[in-house]
Amino acid sequence: MRGRKPVPTAMKLLRGNPGRRPLPAHEPAPVPVVEDIPPPDWLDDEAKREWQRVAPVLARNGLLTEMDVDALTAYCSAWVTWKKALKEINRFGMIVKSPNGYPIQSPYLPIANKAMLQMRSLMADFGMTPSARSRVQSGDARPTADDPFAEFAHAAPRKA
Repeated sequence: MRGRKPVPTAMKLLRGNPGRRPLPAHEPAPVPVVEDIPPPDWLDDEAKREWQRVAPVLARNGLLTEMDVDALTAYCSAWVTWKKALKEINRFGMIVKSPNGYPIQSPYLPIANKAMLQMRSLMADFGMTPSARSRVQSGDARPTADDPFAEFAHAAPRKA
């Protein structure tokens, strides 16, 4: 068994490093995006609109870096798939007739459910769900160069 999925260091810092374990010293530290990152050209128009809705919110909260573009692209693609599947479910219903005339589950229902699971996973990674946000403290929890106490305050306690 592999255990729990590792929590990114940035999320640990935002949460105040509740486990007080030493943080990785050589982890890449991408700079949060401050300017607009355009959506990839190959996304369809609806996915690009979702990108333009979500990306600025993530950037304002310091949760979008240049390394997160692929994850945000996957979220936007899953969102479009989910939306299209829901549209078809609303059009035909959750129960449709099979070629034999028997009622069966709409084939769009598992498509919508799988897309929703993908979205929820990515939303949690970006802190876009209420439970993910509840584990994040407001304010900048990162030590700064001009505050020598900040690094000490966020360090793991020494073992006796």
